[in-house]
Amino acid sequence: MKREEAIDVLEHIAALYPKVEMSRKKAKVLLPALMEMEYAGVMTKLRKFTTKYPYPPTIAEIAAYPKMPNEHLENIKKWQEEANKVSEQTKQQFRMQLEKLIIQKVNHENYKL
Repeated sequence: MKREEAIDVLEHIAALYPKVEMSRKKAKVLLPALMEMEYAGVMTKLRKFTTKYPYPPTIAEIAAYPKMPNEHLENIKKWQEEANKVSEQTKQQFRMQLEKLIIQKVNHENYKL
């Protein structure tokens, strides 16, 4: 979120909970943490929080971080697309070579015993 939005969150907290002292020092500490979050999500959580609890929320209780892309899932999708481009003949040859390698490995391990 932007700095102005983070300030707005703190102003909402101060308005909803008048007993909360919102000093410059406190705001200076909280702003960087809020700026890493998503404004709409934080405001939604703040709204829900105020309907349940009479005390002010901690930043952790109203935290809402932007969704990050799942790199592993993206890699798997990319690999599946690449695998779909490989011909069946090439896949069959690979399977045969893999089977031979497995048999060799098993026979080699049995020989050691």
